[in-house]
Amino acid sequence: MRYHKEGFPEEDELVTCTVTSVQYNSVFVKLDDYGKSGLIHISEVSPGRIRNLRDYVKEGKVVVCKVLRVNEQRGHIDVSLRRVNEAQRRMKVEERKAEQKAEKIAETLAAQLGEDPQAVYDAVAGALFPQYGMLNYAFTDVVENDASLEKAGLDKKYAKPLQALVIDRIKPKEVLIEGDLSLSTYAIDGVDAVKDLLVKLSKTSDQLDLRYLGGGSWRVAVVAPEFKEAEGILKQALAQTEIVAGKRGIKTDFRRKE
Repeated sequence: MRYHKEGFPEEDELVTCTVTSVQYNSVFVKLDDYGKSGLIHISEVSPGRIRNLRDYVKEGKVVVCKVLRVNEQRGHIDVSLRRVNEAQRRMKVEERKAEQKAEKIAETLAAQLGEDPQAVYDAVAGALFPQYGMLNYAFTDVVENDASLEKAGLDKKYAKPLQALVIDRIKPKEVLIEGDLSLSTYAIDGVDAVKDLLVKLSKTSDQLDLRYLGGGSWRVAVVAPEFKEAEGILKQALAQTEIVAGKRGIKTDFRRKE
């Protein structure tokens, strides 16, 4: 990655690290965003007793750590692996992937213009970092809020073609809510009643998808730009389903997937 931060990290900051050496009771890492070395004491690798550190980390492995202590005078940085929960790890990994994708877009721009990739990256990052901190945040603002890269300070020479690339390569984030709907009935016209209910359910929104799982169960999935919108669509769809089911003698059971 071309992305690089100056100076030292802050305490409690999440950082992406690459393991460089595994010793008897400590792990040495490189803080990828800062280009500096850090250390994970064996007690900060994982809870409980550790017999062999190599059961948890190996040279070259990329891990997400939390910064514990920073001594700028000595250049020492202590980080922890065990104090990062799964949600934090996923968030940092996704952020890294998004920034890598943003850098690829900047490289494509350089190829289009026939210019040096590093020079183009420096120009784009230099203009956008003061406001956004990372390229992917700037590009997300373009896609989701119709932000202007030129108004953000990027030279017109780069802004217009880069804006077009961003819109073409990055899609707005979407929220997925899904669950399993089970339907059962002993009515004489039960089969037709269930079919009618499913047709009505599928028509409640274009953002709702139904997939048969077998055994009288269907996967109900709703995709929307925001959680609140997806939640509203699902709630309305299930409410209408209950009304139709009640009229046709159909028993329903919806179990949401977490």
